[in-house]
Amino acid sequence: MSFGAPPVIPTELQQYNSYVEDPKWQRKFSIIWAAGVGIAVLAAVPQVARALMRGRLLRGWLFGVSENSKGRNYAPASGADVVPSSSKRRVSGLLDTLSSFTLWSLPGVELDLGQMIVIAAYLVLLIVCITMNAPLMDNPNRAGFLALAQFPIVFLFGTKNSILSLLLGPGHGYEKLNYIHRWAGRGMFIGSAVHGAIWINNHLVYDLPIIGQQKETSGVAAFGVLCVLVLTSFRPVRRLFYEWFFVVHVLGYVAFFVTICYHTIYAVPWIFPPLAFYGFDMLLRLFRYRIKDATLVPVDNNMTLIHVHDCDDGWVAGQHVRLRVFFGGRVFESHPLTIVNAPAATSCIPGNSLTLAARVHGDWTRALNQYASKEQERTVEKGEQPGVPVQVMLDGPYGGASVDLGDYESVLLVAGGSGVTFTLGMLDDIVARCVKLGRRNGEKTRRIEFAWCIRSFGCIQWFAPMLMDIANTVAGTSLDLHISVFVTCLCNPEAVPPIPNSDVTITRPSVTALLRDLVTPPAQTRTHNVAVSSSKAKADSDAKSFESESHDDEHADGDAEAEAEKPSASARLNWVGLGGGVAVCAAGPESLTREAQNAVARVSLTRGVELGGVGLHTELFAI
Repeated sequence: MSFGAPPVIPTELQQYNSYVEDPKWQRKFSIIWAAGVGIAVLAAVPQVARALMRGRLLRGWLFGVSENSKGRNYAPASGADVVPSSSKRRVSGLLDTLSSFTLWSLPGVELDLGQMIVIAAYLVLLIVCITMNAPLMDNPNRAGFLALAQFPIVFLFGTKNSILSLLLGPGHGYEKLNYIHRWAGRGMFIGSAVHGAIWINNHLVYDLPIIGQQKETSGVAAFGVLCVLVLTSFRPVRRLFYEWFFVVHVLGYVAFFVTICYHTIYAVPWIFPPLAFYGFDMLLRLFRYRIKDATLVPVDNNMTLIHVHDCDDGWVAGQHVRLRVFFGGRVFESHPLTIVNAPAATSCIPGNSLTLAARVHGDWTRALNQYASKEQERTVEKGEQPGVPVQVMLDGPYGGASVDLGDYESVLLVAGGSGVTFTLGMLDDIVARCVKLGRRNGEKTRRIEFAWCIRSFGCIQWFAPMLMDIANTVAGTSLDLHISVFVTCLCNPEAVPPIPNSDVTITRPSVTALLRDLVTPPAQTRTHNVAVSSSKAKADSDAKSFESESHDDEHADGDAEAEAEKPSASARLNWVGLGGGVAVCAAGPESLTREAQNAVARVSLTRGVELGGVGLHTELFAI
């Protein structure tokens, strides 16, 4: 006897089953963000391929800093000077120009316009997936499911050794991707807050106990842990209490994992991808840890140089390592320091060591400087060689520049304070590749302006020997180098070393003015200087786009007469024409990097195609 098909409940009368429908939205959310990452990886393929062919992509990625077993250590310049032919970067220049608008940055905002667009798209996707076709007020589980779906993003963009950094190419280390990690964590907080707030509201409306069974108790505990993680990750807390932030972060995500798994069985599948990302990070670190002999050299009370011996390979210029120095019971403190020199095979500086510089800024750097100073006094009294022997542990390298200076005819390197450790390494590398190695990878660089802003004349002594070695290597070659040092305090003026082809000026530099002068022909620059001093003359028509620019950045002194009397970069360097591209690297405090971003965006939007594109890489020396 047949009773026929069971009755079908009309769709509008069916009860919403969040445990069936909400996981579908988790998958949709994951597919969309993964597709976005895939598009970014595909767009980076040309850059990755170039870096791979030039041997710069995988250097040190697996085994870290090492001794070169093939013996390709330092060798003096060969003397075979290769003069590059002029070239035009039409396609690359157009691409650089089209993307330059994303560089705009506002004061006090951690993100530039491009990063803001990425975060806005991410938050819109999250909110749409939480709210679309979901009866949130009756059943807020969708928000909780979407909070879980962000676990992989938080760890993919938060680990220091991420496979994504390799796929995106040089210049996309953890420090550049970390902003997505932070905002994904805040997105997880948004989902959890919506889920928890509506859940608590429903309990209050229907007079149900908020804290009762294990599921509810563990949910409240997980949300409390997440609140602590989010609140302690804001920039003021990170900068003022970094050690506490780090400890809370590590212990917090372990506690969150445990409590969220007690709260819901649906969290378990989303725990495995983060564990895989974190496990890969830890495994790669084990391969790259190195314990080395080193020498501490306290240059003065504000700077300590660390020369790590028997290190001549395994990094590229512009990268940094995380350093532990075994002294005074502080063996567990690890700090990021930029490598000052290029590897021996592509360096102008004699020796087979890796040099780091620790400027006195916090407790650890101050203790290191005091220890090195006291120990050096003791060794000097005994008649021993200067320098304090120690053992260090290296973890890295990490980071690197997103632009290859060899692809551009003109280069502007700008640094503020200890940010010079980045630009000096880049300068060492490109000079050696052009002069010492004879441009074997087709380097096009013909002129370099190196600008360094410091507080006192005495700071020049920190890296004066290295600058002298590089300047002497360049002398008499097809590569043109000028070094500009800007001092903001009349302190110890007699401490100016004789660095070839360098100027020392008592003023605050304007990145916009430096870039403008570098790309303006000498005749037009002289006309501009006369116009500034007289306030009446007109600039040449070819320089109009630069004369009309605003120079209201916070570093400018506003002293027009002094600016007019100072020779421009184009007057100090040989003019090579336009179209070969300009590379700009800026490192230092946030005000400097932000000014560099805005200067490049302004110049690119007005004359980017004519210049052959303006490439930019910034290194922010802040937490």
